[in-house]
Amino acid sequence: MSTDEPAKGPANGGAAGPQKTPEPSGVDLARVALRAAKEQARARGDAAQQKKQARRGGLRSGARADGRDPLPLGSAINRLITERGWETPAAVGGVMGRWPQIVGDDLAKHCVPQKYDEDERVLTVQCDSTAWATQLRLMAPQLVARLNEDLGHGTVRLIKVLGPGGPPRRFGPLRAPGSTGPGDTYG
Repeated sequence: MSTDEPAKGPANGGAAGPQKTPEPSGVDLARVALRAAKEQARARGDAAQQKKQARRGGLRSGARADGRDPLPLGSAINRLITERGWETPAAVGGVMGRWPQIVGDDLAKHCVPQKYDEDERVLTVQCDSTAWATQLRLMAPQLVARLNEDLGHGTVRLIKVLGPGGPPRRFGPLRAPGSTGPGDTYG
């Protein structure tokens, strides 16, 4: 028994021949051909559009926002800081920029933050006189607490205070270029 022949029996009414499906007429054939032509044209148009976009340098953003849209500068910088794990150095850099607001104008005129060591969590500050260096050393515990309150607990563990730096020592009124002083002849 083939699959084209229906089974004979009570459900089929005992019909002796196979049932024929109506052949598509001219109008139905035209609809099928039109549908196939539209699908082919759409596929060709999509392929042409992709080639065109590839020549222009990739896909372009449309009317709706997506990940390829440009970001405002502040958002782009914040995203970069977060992705790279630069939160602590950026926060400490912000403290160095806001130093006068944090320590006060008088102290800021005489003491300037120089660097921050992230591994040891030490902030190095240089003062213009030994009197201000002594004053800052006395205020260091309160300043560490204020900085940790602003930056997050444990960001600054110690403040290293440097006194004024003097000019390099020069021995005698006459010097040879490149010499390091009287000791450079003995070794």
